[in-house]
This record gives sequence, structure tokens and C-alpha cells, in this order.
Amino acid sequence: MNKMKYNIVVAVILSLMLGIASCTESFLDVESKTESTTGTSYKNEKDAWRALIGCYDGWRQTSSAIQVGFYLGAETMGYECFGGTGNADGRNYQAIDRFDISQSPADLNIYENDWRNYYAAVYRCNELISREEQISWNETDSKRGTYMGECRTIRALLYFDMVRLWENIPLFDEPVNENRPQADPSDVFTLIFEDLKYAMQNIPADAYPKANALSNDGHITKYAAAALFARAYLYYTGYYGTEPAGATKAEALAALEEIISSNEYNLVGEFKNLWPAASAGVAEIGDMETLLGTYAGDGNSETILVMKFTSSQDYNGNNDGNRWQVMVGMRSLNAPPYGKGWGGLTVNPAFVSEFQTGDTRRSASIIDVVGEGITGLADYEASYKDQREYTGYAVKKYAPLCFADGTSASKADGSGDFQISNHQDYVIIRYADVLLMAAELGSPNAQAYFDAVRKRAYTSDGVLSSNYAALPVTKENIIQERRLEFAFESINYWDLLRQGIDYAANKLAAEIPVYSGGSQDVVSIRADRIRATKGLSQIPYNQITLANGMLVQNPGW
Repeated sequence: MNKMKYNIVVAVILSLMLGIASCTESFLDVESKTESTTGTSYKNEKDAWRALIGCYDGWRQTSSAIQVGFYLGAETMGYECFGGTGNADGRNYQAIDRFDISQSPADLNIYENDWRNYYAAVYRCNELISREEQISWNETDSKRGTYMGECRTIRALLYFDMVRLWENIPLFDEPVNENRPQADPSDVFTLIFEDLKYAMQNIPADAYPKANALSNDGHITKYAAAALFARAYLYYTGYYGTEPAGATKAEALAALEEIISSNEYNLVGEFKNLWPAASAGVAEIGDMETLLGTYAGDGNSETILVMKFTSSQDYNGNNDGNRWQVMVGMRSLNAPPYGKGWGGLTVNPAFVSEFQTGDTRRSASIIDVVGEGITGLADYEASYKDQREYTGYAVKKYAPLCFADGTSASKADGSGDFQISNHQDYVIIRYADVLLMAAELGSPNAQAYFDAVRKRAYTSDGVLSSNYAALPVTKENIIQERRLEFAFESINYWDLLRQGIDYAANKLAAEIPVYSGGSQDVVSIRADRIRATKGLSQIPYNQITLANGMLVQNPGW
């Protein structure tokens, strides 16, 4: 066994034995697997279900056992946010933000654990897919199409993340142990589209009734696969400037129109109600009704696909929490209902200024430290002096919550650990995205879809603001609307890239004054660095070494 094989594949096998047991809630809750092995675990439909749960859990590990992870990476590289964190912390997030390893020359393996997590999860999916024909599926009411469709969509999700982060990656569509060179990105996308088409064709529309949130909250549906298909199509055609093999514009639009015509989804009435922190009230320990306020709830009518977490993560290998959420919290500062965190992703004030008067998404998406009176708190000064790249703005959509006395609200009884117990859903796709993608792809109803999203943004207490002004549904207007609608949802950076590297480089380039450790500082991002790296991320150098030179580092890193 060569070194790379041990690094990726043996780690995968260990994760298969240990990782599945970390699922502890909802449909991810299954019985112990300690008496099963890969040789005995694929006999019947129940075994397939258990293996599918392992695939979901493997996908979740990409957020629950992160080094950087997709969410933080996408937001740090994007226009909305800077790297932030503590003033004395290492500068790995600054290297990501500036696309410049000279910010932290010793960080040669920024994403190594993430690389491992993704390939471990892919292995799980490949294992189940390879066993499909040996499984004795039920003769009546078989879930074969549903289970295998979900599994293939998970694999597509994993590869879609990886190919956007690193582009040049080895491609595995079966559970084999071998050292492989990097694949052509078009081949990776071909597999992505094949998997998503399979899911769209084989997962029944009523596999998980939308009317019962407990039965489908977190499951991959036919419609989730369809929305992801359109997203992957738009990214490929934008970034690579050509049509992909295996997908057409007509197919992408038809997939979106089917979601819309299904009447399974609709926009939540007010934008702020999509996000716990934007809906929250200041509450005493245990008073979850006040804390959650007007939040529309998990699995609400706008939810198409989310990654689910629990509050039971620990320091003994049970990884099932939202581990990046603590990074979003204000630096060591509780400002009820907002809980403390590590001060990552400070918000670019230039982006804040793009919101127009009357647009409710500004206050629902962004914590205004001055405007919300947070600077008057006793602990503010210490936080400010410990913060790197302070701008006066923080992410609200994923801000952790705390009770009135500063106790983490990650558990209702106040016993949660603010670092590891956060469990807010990671929203991957919302219905608003479906509407705007369909408009962009030229739906006959494009103007109506575009208007629906914009009107919701200017609606409060059921009243449309007088500041709302209709706009024509042009490509430029759609892209700008997406920037405001999907701020801090790990979408906007990829939207920039699909407008072309030069466009993205010019938009990301910045000289923004900030404060680090209470002193004046500047975030300087150069367009030539984005062009040099093509907007891609660093491949871990350890992986290149373990591959005996078969992997080549991305340009600029």
C-alpha cells in the first residue's frame, strides 16, 4: 500500500467504523454498527439504509470535523467578509482572504483535514453504490431509487464542493485503493451531472412529504437534486465559458420549473424569519419561545436542502455539530441574543453599503455593532482590542445564540458548550435561489420570479416598503440581487467566479481600512493574486508528498 492510499483510504475505513456512530438525532439516529463490517453490511434494504446514514454522516463531517471547511473558505474568499479572528492568531485566514501564502508562509496544509474528510465521505458513497446489485431490495414498496438517489446526490455535493475549491482533484467513482492523478475538471462535472440526473429520475416526488417537516427535514429530495443540477450548470458554464457534457440549459431550466410548479415550496413571508439570530429575542435560560421569536423554523417552506447538526458533539470523536458557527460569533463577546465566538468573517463595510434603504436583508443578515448598541457593553472594549480586522459589522445569519446572562443557548437548559454545541442548520439551497436561477436561465416567468424575491426583501409586517422600486429582470440586476439575497450563505463567491476571473478579481480587489488589536490596519487584496490562483484554493502539500508527485499544486500557491 502506497502512502497516499494509507492517508486517504485507511482513514476512510476508520471513519466508517467510528463516524457513523456519531449520528444522534432525527433520521440520522441509528442502532450500533459494532457487529457489522463492509463484508456483511449490504444484504438487504435495512442494511442499505444504514449505509446511507453513513454517507450523510460522512458529508456532515465536512462541517463537523473541519480544518477550514467549505463554508468558511467560501466566505473568507468572497467579497462580503474578511478573514478576521483574533489579533494574535495565525494568519491562515488572511492567506485565504488575500489568495497569498506569503501572509502565512508556514501554512502549507491549510485544508488538509478537509481534503481527508471529503475523500472519506466519497469513499462511503462509492462503497454503497458499488454494492447496489448485491443488496436484496424489497419486492414491494422498495426504496431503492430513493436511497441510491440520495447517495448519488451526496457524492455529487461532495465533488461539487471539491472541484470548486481545488478544481484539480483525483476522481474516484468506485471504492478502490490506488494513487490517481488529478482528473480533468470536466470529467468531475460529468459524474456530478450523471449522479444528479439519476436522483432526479429515481427519487419519487413524494418520497418525503413536505407537509411533514419531521419526515423530510434534512433528507435529499428529487427537488434538491434538481436545484443542485441547475446550480452546477450555471457554475460550469460561467467559470469555464462552455457547455458541460451531460447537461444543457434547457435541462437546467426545466429542473427549476418543475420545482416551482410542484407547489411544494414558497418564500417565507419576511426575510428575517429565515434566520434564528435575526428573529431572536433576549431570553432567560430555558425560554426557547422568546429566544426563537419569529423564526420560521427548521425545514420551513423555503427550505430545499440543508445540512443537519445536533448539539451532542463532544471532544471524544463524536462529530455532529456545526463546528464553523463558533467562528462567526463576535470575538469573545456575548451581546444577547448573539453569543460569543472567535471573530472570523468580519463584514466588509463596502458590501454593507450596497443595501438600499428599506431592504430588510441588511438588518437580518448583518450585526451592526454601533447601530445595535453593542459598543456600550462592558465586555466590548476587550473584544475590540482582541479582534483582527474589526469593521463594526458581523455576520448575523449564522451568529450563535446566547441567553440573557451570556450562557450559550445551544442547549435549552444552558448546558451547551459555546465552541462545539452549536447546531443551526447550514442552508444549502433555498426556494429564493430556485426563483433567481430560473430567472437567470430565461424562464418566461423571469420577471415575476425576480419581483417576488425583491418584494419580500422590502416587506415588513406584511407591508411593502415605499422604498421598493421595480427593476427590469436583466442579468446584471439578477446577479446583484443574488449578492444581497445570499450574503453569508457560501454562494456569492462562486457567483463572482462564474462571471469570469477578471470580473471576480476586479470586484474582490480592495484597500479597506480596518482595526486590528484596536489599531489602524488595512485589508489589501490584489487583483493579480486572484488571477494568478484562478480563484482556487491551496491543495495540501502533505497530499502532494504522499502522492509521490502525482498531484500538482494549483497555480499561485
